[in-house]
Amino acid sequence: MITATLNEYVILSVVLFAIGFFGVLLRKNTLVIFMSLELMLVASTLGLVAFSRYNHTLDGNVFVFFILTVAAAEVAVGLAIIVALFRKRHTIQVDELNSLKN
Repeated sequence: MITATLNEYVILSVVLFAIGFFGVLLRKNTLVIFMSLELMLVASTLGLVAFSRYNHTLDGNVFVFFILTVAAAEVAVGLAIIVALFRKRHTIQVDELNSLKN
């Protein structure tokens, strides 16, 4: 049986977080930016679970439970905002949503 070490989990978490970070910085579509933010959140929860398992405690798992609960509410509110912006402006490109007028 092959088991992953703590280093492999941390490396995977860092790679996922970096992909999400660069997705937020480089993309122009609000949906892709939103998905990149969620990827960063999942990467941080993966790190918490890995360290929790390494230390033989349940602290990280409890934090992940609360983080995922808040993330579910965030997804609902974030998608509602994106839908409202699309209905109002007929676009979801960040460059065209740069003003709060109208």
